[in-house]
Amino acid sequence: IGDTGERCLVTVDGIDFMIPEPMPFSKAWWSHKFNGPGLRCEIAICIKTGWIVAYNGPFACGSWPDLKIFRSGLKQWLLRGEKVVADRGYRGDSRVCHPDNANDRQHLIAMFMTRSQHETENGCLKFWNCFKQVFRHSPPDKHHLVFRAVLVIEQFKIQNGQPPFEGH
Repeated sequence: IGDTGERCLVTVDGIDFMIPEPMPFSKAWWSHKFNGPGLRCEIAICIKTGWIVAYNGPFACGSWPDLKIFRSGLKQWLLRGEKVVADRGYRGDSRVCHPDNANDRQHLIAMFMTRSQHETENGCLKFWNCFKQVFRHSPPDKHHLVFRAVLVIEQFKIQNGQPPFEGH
């Protein structure tokens, strides 16, 4: 919608959710974001519309950094020449624009603006108690169902006049 031929059409970011400690203990689940076990999902949001356009996950936080998740999913769907805007957790891939490779100050500010919009949507997801607290319902088996349902509700709100941020 409203494509202007830009190379970067979406922002992408991973979001971590707390889960009970799996038994036996494994660093594969460890999230540095809250110093405990968790699941990580990736969300892609259209820069132009603010719509949630893709998701991937859940994955064990410790075994699946953001860049690995991106390379296993969304990267394969990008068209030739397309890139995404992401944070520094995605450094190391030529299909990602992050603050370290901004062309100039204006480009850097634009990246931070789009990233802040994405973080606002992440905050909306954390508003749901099932994601704000420890997810206790058979993670990771049922987590993806709840995550997808919440994304659908959030997308429905966006499409019906309740954007999580101004400008869309």
